Amino acid sequence: MNLNGFDHFWQQAVDVMWGLPLVFLVAGSALYFAFLCRLLPFLRLRHTFNLLRGRYDNPGDPGEIPHFQALSSALSGTIGMGNIAGVAIAISMGGPGAIFWMWMAGLLGMCTKFFTCTLACMYRRQDEDGIAQGGPMYFIEVGLGRRFKPLALMFAVCGMMGCLPLFQANQFAGLLQAEWGVDRTITGLVAMVFVGSVILGGIRRVGAATSRLVPLMFVLYFFSSMLVIVSHYEVIPALFAEIFSAAFGGQAVLGGAVGLTFKEVLVTGVKRAVFSNEAGLGTEALAHGAAQTREPIREGLVAMTGPFIDTIIVCTLTALVILSAGIPPSGNGVVMTADAFEQTLPYLGSVVLLVTFSLFAVSTMISYSYYSVKCARYLLGKRTGGQYVYVYLLLIPVAANWSQTTAVNIIDTAFALMVIPTLTATTLLAPKVVEEMRRYFKEAG
Repeated sequence: MNLNGFDHFWQQAVDVMWGLPLVFLVAGSALYFAFLCRLLPFLRLRHTFNLLRGRYDNPGDPGEIPHFQALSSALSGTIGMGNIAGVAIAISMGGPGAIFWMWMAGLLGMCTKFFTCTLACMYRRQDEDGIAQGGPMYFIEVGLGRRFKPLALMFAVCGMMGCLPLFQANQFAGLLQAEWGVDRTITGLVAMVFVGSVILGGIRRVGAATSRLVPLMFVLYFFSSMLVIVSHYEVIPALFAEIFSAAFGGQAVLGGAVGLTFKEVLVTGVKRAVFSNEAGLGTEALAHGAAQTREPIREGLVAMTGPFIDTIIVCTLTALVILSAGIPPSGNGVVMTADAFEQTLPYLGSVVLLVTFSLFAVSTMISYSYYSVKCARYLLGKRTGGQYVYVYLLLIPVAANWSQTTAVNIIDTAFALMVIPTLTATTLLAPKVVEEMRRYFKEAG
């Protein structure tokens, strides 16, 4: 298969997988979860913040890392190039209206993450070393029984592919080449060495690294984005109006293409939201499944803050930066965001780009390595599966030289195939989560 045929195959695959049925599965499952829990987790925000502060941490509990490090590991995977390049791609493909559907998917995704990450701690299985492991493949097999193991295998196989660093390496290398003329292969090799120095130390080193990186990159990106947005404050109200109007097709509702226009905006928004915050995907459950806790509901509460931080805050900042600066669509999502910063902050923008985007790309590659290797270990055993980390690292410089379209389509296809087993199992086990939630809240007071 030549390169054009390779690109065409993945374009066809993503078009088949990301249709309205999958969008309805993502949105419908989230609405079902919201109905089941009666939104009670949203009323326990103070308790959630106490969990993040470490008030209930106990090193003797099963698991490998504290609540905050589990959230940091998950956020380092979600607050990354998906928030920068993914939002830009959403605007390019679906217009400003796609941002509205990203918001909706993000809010509903909070309920989804509460359920999936609670299950990741409810149904864990000990590995060969006696360490409790959690994630969709484990709660499918342990919670639903061995007759559902094909779903667990489906998730693990697709997770090995979907959590590869293809998109992050590609966008990072593309940015450094476009802005500073750095050869893509060199960027890939340097990133490979740096990421390898962290991930070869296992989840404890990953958790320690991300707990430092995530707060730093969030604060830096927040304030630099606000500088751009405040510089264009006069157009912000009109931008919000455009986002809401375009969400339902805008002026196109008067024409014959209303169905197609609305479908494209809706699918693009939901697809990029899943790409960004990973709610319903199952990757977040792999990180939160490593949390040290005997109370699964605690980790569900911690996990549900992720989509709010990721989609409602960070993705909105990126969207407003791009739209307020008036950046036209281009073939590279991260370059669109870079152009917005440089246009508004001619000197400071270059520094912000280099530091922030480097942190975003590297932190995501660090977390995704844990996800992909964990899936490999489930399939192949801890020792053999652990060698997959070297495949992961070698693909960083390879993916750095691919096209954006190919990288995005491969990941989107794998993500779609991961959503199916994750949400199917979560829907079937959701009543168990509700029972556990009622018991926990009753005892917690």
